[in-house]
Order: sequence, then structure tokens, then C-alpha cells
Amino acid sequence: MTPTASHTTNMANAIRALAMDAVQKANSGHPGMPMGMAEIAVALWDRHLRHNPADPKWIDRDRFVLSNGHGSMLLYALLHLTGYALSMDDIKNFRQLHSKTPGHPEVDITPGVETTTGPLGQGITNAVGMALAESLLAAHFNKPGFDIINHHTYVFLGDGCLMEGISHEACSLAGTLRLSKLIALYDDNGISIDGNVEGWFQDDTPQRFAAYGWNVIPNVDGHNVEALDAAITAAKKADRPTLICCKTVIGKGSPNMQGSDKVHGAALGETEITATRAAINWPYAPFEIPADVYKDWDAREHGAQIQSAWNTVFQSYQSKYPTEAAELVRRMQGELPAQFDKTIAAYIDLCMEKKETIATRKASQNAIQAIAPILPEFLGGSADLTGSNLTNWKECVAVRADHAGNHINYGVREFGMSAIMNGVALHGGFIPCGATFLTFSDYSRNALRMAALMKIRSLFVFTHDSIGLGEDGPTHQSVEHISSMRLIPHLDNWRPCDTVESAIAWEQAVRRHDGPSTLIFSRQNLPYMERSTSQVENIRRGAYVLKDVEKPRVILIATGSEIELAMKSAQLLLDEGIAARVVSMPCTDVFNRQDQAYKDSVLLKNIPRVAIEAGVSDFWFKYVGLDGAVIGIDTFGESAPAGALFKHFGFTTEKVVAAAKSVIH
Repeated sequence: MTPTASHTTNMANAIRALAMDAVQKANSGHPGMPMGMAEIAVALWDRHLRHNPADPKWIDRDRFVLSNGHGSMLLYALLHLTGYALSMDDIKNFRQLHSKTPGHPEVDITPGVETTTGPLGQGITNAVGMALAESLLAAHFNKPGFDIINHHTYVFLGDGCLMEGISHEACSLAGTLRLSKLIALYDDNGISIDGNVEGWFQDDTPQRFAAYGWNVIPNVDGHNVEALDAAITAAKKADRPTLICCKTVIGKGSPNMQGSDKVHGAALGETEITATRAAINWPYAPFEIPADVYKDWDAREHGAQIQSAWNTVFQSYQSKYPTEAAELVRRMQGELPAQFDKTIAAYIDLCMEKKETIATRKASQNAIQAIAPILPEFLGGSADLTGSNLTNWKECVAVRADHAGNHINYGVREFGMSAIMNGVALHGGFIPCGATFLTFSDYSRNALRMAALMKIRSLFVFTHDSIGLGEDGPTHQSVEHISSMRLIPHLDNWRPCDTVESAIAWEQAVRRHDGPSTLIFSRQNLPYMERSTSQVENIRRGAYVLKDVEKPRVILIATGSEIELAMKSAQLLLDEGIAARVVSMPCTDVFNRQDQAYKDSVLLKNIPRVAIEAGVSDFWFKYVGLDGAVIGIDTFGESAPAGALFKHFGFTTEKVVAAAKSVIH
């Protein structure tokens, strides 16, 4: 039953009151957006959003993304009012240490939050990924009479999201792929932190999105619930994504601050809050919500009903299509297929048998070819570099608007690709993989950080990993990138040296449930390294002894293409009577998590160390100490053949041997 106009007004004002009270208590936050979007929230959450507060992880729920995440109190108010496990005490604890209501929405902190938002533009891009995942799952699992995957992804976004370049990357692709279950509601209030946006943002937003191929509904009164309801109803019938342009007043209800930047990012103050209460006819104490308003907002009964109806359909689906039903549940739970262990083990054995000297980017493609056919949730892709990144496999099918697939041509959209992947991972049902050159990880970096912050299973492939790519020169030659990514908490960075390490890097990245991984590969061929079974097992620990000697006098640590140099240098040292241990460290992040006893067994105490990596040297002093040596590159590269570059920058056995001798006491 649709609430009366007065009830609808009170529902919106409840959001305004909670937003201004929570921000005032915290003396920190953004009340303007929640107050300005209150009616939009009523129209969507009360009349359209399919969700069940008792089960925030229900498979076929609609996804809601607050891309303008600074207005987090809007979402927290909605979650509290509709019946999620978010109490009034949680609302009062807004922005406090360890609260369930942090400054910006964080997934897995607050029940009902679908993604962590705050860096503008990434929320809408995550939403594109969620809508893409819904579309692909529906194409695979739905059967005649059984639309078990059939939900929408809704997004609130503002001017800031549209100014960020990532919104162009993502929304352009969404239009091309005709993701019709994606509906974005634009809070067109004309205000950002610096004031009225007319001085720096005059885009014709409706025409921009129309050019992307979106359905655009312009000039909707953002404070008219009936008009908003009609717009959302129309959007749900479209055959492409929809942008609903909602004209609003920021801080609506505040008699002296509404419509200005003053209400954007600061508490209103007690005097203005009192005036606002009078202006909106809200005669209740701070954090007080009357029972009839709670009743109007309560979504628990309706949510239970729609999920129960879905459960009934799914039970029939399970009876008729038991294999598909079990597969859907497995994938949504993030579990790997039973044959994964056997498949990857057999492939590693094959690598050890073939002993190939190939580029690790090719070794990566071979690993993908081994696992992708038995891993239907694997969703590959590349930012217009498929033939160089080698993320495709024989059976892969390109995703297009008119048919589903499992490999995405993201176009030249590195940032968009990475944040879309995060949305896919958050939705569930897929393990997304996307690739570009390592030097372009700069474009993706904030999405990598967000993946790590959310601890989701996104797999980022970066090829052409050093000066070893050669003639393209310093614009394309990575120097600082690997070390900078190692600084991101919860991000595992793998730089393997050959086919076996590449296979295990893939295995560990796919197995990992608690965070993202990067897989970093060479353009140039790298030789196969002989190993024992125990050494292969220890690759999974991030670092291991690749070549050992009795009573080592120096330890050479290397990764990727520099392993060959370390091995040759160790032999030359041995020829001179100097015993050198070689440690391969394909993933410093995993090695750092090992117990101290294992770390001490690999990096023996009181033995001097030399690190070798074709990148900046500073990172490695944590392993070699201030008395150790690092063979690295602390400048930019040059344009020349790879062999000439390695020699020019001192990646030679002569330099490694000299460095080893210099640290031996």
C-alpha cells in the first residue's frame, strides 16, 4: 500500500532528521546530500527496491550503490528505518571508532552496504560491474519459466561522480553492452565543495549519456515522490541503462543553508537544526522517530514475502535443473569446483615435465588455458591489449550486447576496467580478471586500493613488467610500480620467474578469498628453473630457497626475470670459492605472512644479502638491511633492445658478483 502524501513527507523528513542529528553529534559529516535526496530515497526504497533486511546477502536482491558516498547518513538512515540490523545506537555512533556507521559506507562493516564508496566515480563503476554480473548470470542460469536471476542495480550519484573521468569509462561501456538493469539517479543540485558548479562543470549531462546509448529521463523534480516513482517505473521498462536526472536542492529543509555549499560537508549547528525542525514540521527530539514513521518504512514483512516467493521458484528450479542450481549456489558462495585441485596439480606437473623457456605472460596464458575450462566463473578481460596481455583462451567467448560470454574487451579504460571488476566480484558468481601493461597500473591504482580495502577477489594482470619490454622506452617501462603496489595493505603481488611459479601464482590468486592479487609477467622469454617437489610447495609461501649451498656466505634475493641473473651470479661466486644461496621471492606479501621460523630458514640470520630486481631499490632494504646491497633502477628507462638495457643499467653478473663481495664481512 502506497503511503499517503503526509506519510511520504514524514518518511523523507525522518531521513533529514537522522542525517542532521548524527552529523551534529559527530561534529563531522555531510548532511546536505541526505537532506536533498530524501524524496528520491523514499521513491526508490519504499516503492521499488527488492530487498530483505533479514537477509542482506539474498542472491536475487536488488543492489543499491551510494556512489556519492560522502552522504553516507542517507544510507544508514535507510538501513535503520527499513529494518536492517543497524540500531539507533549505531546511528548515534556515526563516524566513531569501530562503529557500524563509518564516515563512508564500507562493505562487510554495515549490513546492507553493497560496496565501499567515497572516492567519487567508483561507486557508479562498481554498479556497472554488478549489472554486468547480473546480466551474465541470468543468461547462463535462467530457464523458461525460471527467471531466478532477475534484479536491478540502482545507483545514487552526484556531480562529483560525473566529473571524475572514470564515470565516462564505465558508463560508456555500460551503454555499449546495453545493461538494461542498471538505473542511476543523478542528484543534480548544482553544488560541490567549492560552491556552485557552474564555474567548472557545464556539461550537458543528459546529452552525454544519450550519446553513450543510455535511456535518459531528464528534468525530474527530485522532491516529488510521485514523479520519481513514475520515472523509475519507466526506467525498469527500458532496454538499456537509464539515467534519471533529478533536480534537487542540497540541504532541503534548512531555511538558512539549503541550496548552498555551507550545508555540503559540515554540521548545521544547533540553531539551524532547531530552525530546520520547525521548517519541516518535525517536532521530535534528536534521534526520535515516531512509531507510525517506523511502520511506514519497515520493509521486513514485504522483504520476507518476496524472498519467500523467490525461494519457492528456486526450489522448483532445483528439482528440474539440479546441476545448474547447485552450480549457481557454489559460485555465489565463492567456492571452487571440485576438480580445481586436480586440474592445477596436473598442470604444474606438466610445466615441470616440459621445462619451457617462454615469457611469463605466455606462461600465464597457458595457466589460464588449463584452469578456465573447468572454472566457469572465470571472467577474463583486457584493456585493449588482449594480444599482448594474453588473457584469452581457446574456448573463451567475447561479451557483447547481444550475447553473453566470459571475456571482456574493456577498451582503453584501465581505471574503469578495474573498478568494474570490483563490482563483478562484489556481486558474486564470478572471479574477474582484467589486464593491461604494468606501467598503466597507475591509471588503475585507486581501484586496486579499493579492492584491497574491501578484501575482494579481483585478479589484476600486469604484463611488460620492466625495462625488459625494450624499445617502447621509459613511458612504457615500469620502474616504481611493483614496489608501490607492495605498499597497499591486503594486496598480494606475484612476480613469477618461470612457468611453474606462474602456475602457482595463478593457483594462489584464484584460491584466495580474503583479498585481491596482482599477477605481474614479463614480455621477454625467461628460462625454466629446476626444482624439487618441496621447493615447488614452498613457492606457495611467497619465497623459498631456489639454490642452496653448504655454509652460504651471501644470500641473493631476486624476483621474475632477475632470477636467471641471480642463478648465474651464484655459480660465478661459487667458482671463486664463495658459497651463495639464491632465494626466489615471487610474492613478498605472502612471505611476510609466514611464521618467523620459516622466514628465518629462508633468509638466514647474520648472512649478508643482495637483492636484485629491475625496479626501484628502496623497497628491498627491508630484506637486505642497511648493510646489504640492492641491484635496482632508481631512474627511468631508455628506448633500446632489452638486452642492451639490462647491461646499460647494470643488471650483469659482474655487478652482482661485485655487490656480493662488497657485503661479505
